[in-house]
Order: sequence, then structure tokens, then C-alpha cells
Amino acid sequence: MTILPGPARAVLEEACRLAGFDPTGAEPVRIAENAIWRLPGKVIVRIARPGQWAAAVREVAVARWLADNGVPAVRTLPVEQPVQVAGSPVTFWGELPPHEIGAVADVVLLLKQLHPLPVPDLPLGRLDPFVRVAERIEAATSLPEEDRSWLRVRHTELREQWKYRPEGLPECVVHGDAWVGNVARTPSGPVLLDFERVSVGPPEWDLVSTAVKLTTTGTVTADEYAEFCAAYGTDVTKWEGYELLAGARELRMATYAAQHAATRPEWQAEAQYRVDCLRGRVEARPWQWKGIM
Repeated sequence: MTILPGPARAVLEEACRLAGFDPTGAEPVRIAENAIWRLPGKVIVRIARPGQWAAAVREVAVARWLADNGVPAVRTLPVEQPVQVAGSPVTFWGELPPHEIGAVADVVLLLKQLHPLPVPDLPLGRLDPFVRVAERIEAATSLPEEDRSWLRVRHTELREQWKYRPEGLPECVVHGDAWVGNVARTPSGPVLLDFERVSVGPPEWDLVSTAVKLTTTGTVTADEYAEFCAAYGTDVTKWEGYELLAGARELRMATYAAQHAATRPEWQAEAQYRVDCLRGRVEARPWQWKGIM
């Protein structure tokens, strides 16, 4: 991926100046919706989108709360943060040791530590499964307008159903995006990442992220999922609210791909395929959705 040295680098340098870090030798790790940079000295800098100040404040607070409760998670550095540059909130984190992406068993291990914790006195807010979905649909300009209209209707239907969702497990602090991509497997064990969507809500939402990998995309095996359910103590696919939550997760996955396909032509076929799946134009589940980014 080509990294433009202009605005992103300028934001990085100013943020480092404000927080007392030296940006010399900074290297881009990932430039997407959020820009991630690595500084010498094992410092990770995360530049969020403009307008995400409250989310950044929450991420830092959650990281410190998890540390206080002994949950293995990426640690925020002890500086005054976030800082804001050109409307973008910037946060600073300790770099993880060499690691690989987590496994399904790692996800459930961390959820079993997170979900029982008492809800803290932090500005977590309520879980919104549809955050930024409307914006993603409008940005998905590579899709035909008729498909975007269908996505808008589907979004509205699911939002209405969410208001009257069936009762399930007691609400708790949820990660909000609990999948293997947000878990790092280090030599000392799995570590939880990315607290952008941490909130208070039904724990089933965190379980659905793995369940749809079995029922929707086919990227988790039946054995892996059985072990996941045995470790957590419940099978969310048996809950009467599963189709609603799975539908919301599928919509998120499809609109995420469609948003980025508008500027990345190599992802347009995958984005269109996901919409075609949701619209019943292709074979029955599980579908073989390919990862992007």
C-alpha cells in the first residue's frame, strides 16, 4: 500500500510533539480508517478519524480499566491523552511483542474474562450494532443504486427489530467487535485489541462475531465452534435473537467492504458478492467471503 507522506505524517509529527514523543524514524503500520504508526522505542501511535474524540477518550479509559482488572489487553502509555490534531484524536500505546493473529479459542478465553466484570463508572454508552452503517452505504458508490436502496431498507428493518429484540443473557461490558482479528497471540498468551466499540449491551453480540464465521462465511469449522460454545457455556445460534444479530453483523461486513470498494477497485467484486449473498442471488450459506484490508 502506498503511504502518502503529506497530511498523515503531519498529524503524526504534531501529535508526537504534543505528547512528548520523537517522531523521527516513524514507520506506517496500517493506513485505513485509522492510521497506525510505529515509533522507535516500542511506541504505537493510533490516529483516528476526525470527529472520534469521545471514542478515543473511551478507548484510553477502557484500556486502563482492563489493566486494573488484570485482563490481558494492549496497554495505553502513561501520558496525557488523547491529543487532537486537525480534528483527529491521537492515542499512544505500548507495542506488543512478536505475535500472530489470534484463534477462536483465544477470543472466547478473553470474553470469559471481560464479560463477568462489573460495569465501571466510565462513559461507555450503549451498544449500537449499526454505528456508521448508514454512512458506509452512502459511501458505497461502486454499488448499483438499486443495491444501495436495498441496503438502506435492510438497515431500517434491522434497526427496528433491534428495539424489540428477545431477552437473552444479562447485559455487561461488551467488546463490540470480538473476532480473531482483534486478538493477538503473544508468547505469554492472547491479548485483546481495539476498544473503539466497547460499550454496555447484550453479550450475545460478542458471541455472534464468531458464530457468523460458521453459519455465514464458513471460515470457522464446526469443531472450532463447538469448542467455542463449550468454553463460553452457551451457543448463541440456539437463541431466538440470533437471526437478528447475525443479520446486523452481516450488514456491517457487507457495507464495510462496499465502502472501501468505492476507492479500491480490487475489492469491488468482493463487495458486490457480499451484497448478492444477502439478497439471495447466490448459493445458500455458508458463503466464502474473502477478507479485505
